Amino acid sequence: MLIPNKVLLFFLPLLLILVLLFPEGPIWHHLLGALLGGGGLIPFVLLGGMGAGDVKLFALLGLVIGFPNVILAFFVACLLGSVVGGLLMLLGIIKRKQPVPFGPWLAIGALISFGYGSHIIGAYLSLIG
Repeated sequence: MLIPNKVLLFFLPLLLILVLLFPEGPIWHHLLGALLGGGGLIPFVLLGGMGAGDVKLFALLGLVIGFPNVILAFFVACLLGSVVGGLLMLLGIIKRKQPVPFGPWLAIGALISFGYGSHIIGAYLSLIG
C-alpha cells in the first residue's frame, strides 16, 4: 500500500532522459501527461480515497506515456481495478471498504496505453466518428 519516494526519485531522472532522447510526439504532450496524471488524481487524495504515492506515480507515468495516453491509462486502470476488486469481493477474499492498492493498476494501465494506446484510441475514435 506504499509507493516509496526513493523508488520514484530513482526513476525520475532516468525516465526524463529517455523521454527527452526518444519523445513520442511533441515534448509538451509528455509534460501535459505528467500534469494530468498527477493533477487528475489530487481530488481523490483530498477526498480520502487514494494516497499521495499514487499521484506521484501517475505523474511519472504520465510523463513517459504523454497525452492522450495518460487518459486511456487512467480508464484502463479503473476498469481493471474495479473488475478484479469486484471479483475479489465476490470470492470473499477481501471485504467491502477494505483498501486495495491502486498503484499496480495504474502501472498496468500505463503499460497497456504505452504499447497499444494509439490503436485503442484510434479504434474508439473510429466508432464515434
